[in-house]
Amino acid sequence: MVPPAYRGMIRLMVPDVGDEEIAAVDNVLRSGHLVQGAQVRRFEEAIAESVGVPEAVAVSSGTAALHLSLLALGIGPGDQVVVPTYSWPATANVVVLVGAEPVFVDIERCSLGLDPGALEAALSVHSQVKAIMPVHAFGGLADIEAIVSLARARDVAVVEDAACALGAASGQTKAGAWGTLGCFSFHPRKIVTTGEGGIVTTKDSAIAERVRTSRNHGQLITQYGQTFVEAGFNLRLTEFQAAMGLVQLARLDSIVRRRRELAATYEALLANSPVRAPSARGAETHTYQSYVVQLPSGADRTNLLRRLREQGIEAAIGTHHIPLTQFYSDRYGFRPGDFPVTDDVAARALTLPLHHALTRDSQEFVVSRLLAELV
Repeated sequence: MVPPAYRGMIRLMVPDVGDEEIAAVDNVLRSGHLVQGAQVRRFEEAIAESVGVPEAVAVSSGTAALHLSLLALGIGPGDQVVVPTYSWPATANVVVLVGAEPVFVDIERCSLGLDPGALEAALSVHSQVKAIMPVHAFGGLADIEAIVSLARARDVAVVEDAACALGAASGQTKAGAWGTLGCFSFHPRKIVTTGEGGIVTTKDSAIAERVRTSRNHGQLITQYGQTFVEAGFNLRLTEFQAAMGLVQLARLDSIVRRRRELAATYEALLANSPVRAPSARGAETHTYQSYVVQLPSGADRTNLLRRLREQGIEAAIGTHHIPLTQFYSDRYGFRPGDFPVTDDVAARALTLPLHHALTRDSQEFVVSRLLAELV
C-alpha cells in the first residue's frame, strides 16, 4: 500500500510486504508469545543456513549487530578499528561507542568499499588496529578477499558490515561468512525487512555466545538455570519480527533476482550517457539494495533532486562522507582533501528508485527525466 503523501510518485523504495507476512505476524500476536521464542530461533537458523555459517544471533538492529560484535571481540579503549570513509555513520559510531578509535580509510571507485591499497598503508602506520570493518556498499561486495588476506597476515579480526548485502557472494562464500563476524540489517530499505532488526553471523561459537549474552541483559543460560554474568543490553528481536523475516527470507532468491533484472534495465537505459552506472565484481557479488549512480562532474545534485521530486520521482544522495559529518570533523579535524576518492564519489552519488513494484515504463521515465535535467 502506498501512503497518501506518495501517491503518484515513483518511490525510492517500497518494502516488499504482502499478505503472507501479515498473516505470520498476526499468528504470533495471537499466540501471546512475543519475544525470544521459537520464531527467533528459526529465523537465526535460517539466516545461518543462508549465509553458510553455523551461528547467527538476532538483535534489534544492524547497528546493534555491529556494536555487539565489537564488544564480543573485546574491543575498547586504546584499540583502533579500521572503517571506510563512505557509509552510514553507524559504521563508525559503534567504534566510538565502545571507546575505541576509528581509523578511516578511503574507498575504491569500483566497489565503493575499502580500498585494499589504502588499507595496507593504514595498517602499516596504525599499530593498535584490532579489527577491520569493511562495508559492502549498497549490496555490492567490497574487495573482501584482499581485505581478509591483509587482516589474516596481521592477525586482525574482520567484522563485515553486510547490512545491505544479504544474498551477495563471491565464489562459494556469501557476504557475512568471510569475516570473523558478519552483520546484517533488516531495516525497511533492506532487501529482507523485519521493520527494524539485525543479525550477527559467525563461525565461532564462543563469539556467538558472547553476543547472545550481551543482547539480553548479560543473561547466560546454563544446565542449572540462568545467571547474569555482565551488565548487558536489551537488544533483542521480537517474535513477530522474526516471523515476518522468515517469510521474507524464503523469497530471498526471487527478490535478489528481480533487483538484478531492474539494475540491468537501468544499466541499458544509461548506456552512452554521462551518468555512470554502478559496477559489480561479478554476477553474484551485487544485490542492488540501492541503485547508486555517479553524476557527471559539475552537476548540481541539490537542484537535480528538487527537480526530480517536482516531476514525481523520489531520489536521494548515496550515503555519507563520515569524516566530513559534523561530529567526526569536529572531533578529529578532518577536512576536504583528506580522502579524495570519497570527496568525489560522495558529491556525485545519486540513488535512483529501485523496488519490486517498479515497472520498465517507470524506469524509462526516471532515466529520461534525469538525463533531460543534466543537459
